[in-house]
Amino acid sequence: QVQLVESGGGLVQPGGSLRLSCAASVSIFSTNDMGWYRQAPGKQRELVAVITSGGSTTYADSVKGRFTISRDNGKKMVYLQMNSLKPEDTAVYYCNLKTPGRRNYWGQGTQVTVSS
Repeated sequence: QVQLVESGGGLVQPGGSLRLSCAASVSIFSTNDMGWYRQAPGKQRELVAVITSGGSTTYADSVKGRFTISRDNGKKMVYLQMNSLKPEDTAVYYCNLKTPGRRNYWGQGTQVTVSS
């Protein structure tokens, strides 16, 4: 059974920073690709950033240069450092785990609100 628990969301002013964390309860963590997705009200869920088991990263164009994804295999954690936040970054952020067999698991989500 895989469980993903996100934390670190909240209310922040434009230009501010937040760090999201995702703790994975899984027998083997290092072989999985990990990602962050987000869903704003009335919109589809979209990719924010992915880090593969090998450490390669991919970012949505809208967050390149502002967000950084990282992972700690020893702690079974994945992080999303978000800087220079904009109101359009407001969404529920979801942690994703993708197994080598391409099965997806999701966390419950954490709300990020960027507003003055």
